[in-house]
Amino acid sequence: MTATEPHGEAGEQVDPGRLRRTVLIVAGLNLAYFFVEFAVALSAGSVALLADSVDFLEDTAVNALIFLALGWPLVHRSVMGKVMSVLILGPALLAGWEAFEKFRDPTPPEVLPVVFASLGAIVVNGTAAWLLARVRQHGGSLSRAAFLSARNDVLVNTAIIVMAGVTVWTGSGIPDLALGCFIVALALRAAKEVWEVSEEERLAARALAGEDLD
Repeated sequence: MTATEPHGEAGEQVDPGRLRRTVLIVAGLNLAYFFVEFAVALSAGSVALLADSVDFLEDTAVNALIFLALGWPLVHRSVMGKVMSVLILGPALLAGWEAFEKFRDPTPPEVLPVVFASLGAIVVNGTAAWLLARVRQHGGSLSRAAFLSARNDVLVNTAIIVMAGVTVWTGSGIPDLALGCFIVALALRAAKEVWEVSEEERLAARALAGEDLD
C-alpha cells in the first residue's frame, strides 16, 4: 500500500474510477445549474444569488481539475490542493465586489425568483455533497475541496431563502448585502481547511522521500 493509493475508512482499496466518475457527475450538475441561477440572479437583481451562481462555475472547475489530477503523485496533489483553496476564494471576491457596488443603491431583489432558484440549488448542491461525502476521504485535499465547497453551498442556499424572507419583512436590500459577507466567511474557512490538508500531503510526500521535516 502506498500513500498515493485511495483507501476506504475500513482499509479497503477504493476504485479510482469511482472517484473520477463521481467528480465528473458533480461537475456536470454544477455547470448545468450555473446557467439557470445566473439568469435568475440577473433578472431578480440579487447580489447573493449572483455570487452563488458564479460559485457553480467554481465548483465545475474544481471537480474538473480533480478528474484530471486524481492519478497524480501525492506531492502533485498537494500543489493542486493549494490551487483549489485559491479557487474557492473566487466567488467570495466577486460577492464582495458586487456588495460594494450595491451599497450605493441597496435595492431589494425580487423574492419569489430568488427562493425558487435557491430551492433548486439546494437540490443540486445537496446531491453533489451526498455524492462527494462518500469519497471525500479517498482523494486527499482534492476531494475534500469539492466536498467542502458543495457542503457550504447548501448552507448558502438556505441562507439565501432566509434572506428573501427578511427582505419581504423589511423591504430593504441590506439583507442581500449582508449575505455576501456570510459567503465570504464560508469561503475563507473552506480555503483554509483545504490549504491545511494540502500542507499535510506535502509533508507526507517529503517524509516518503526521506527528507528532513525540521
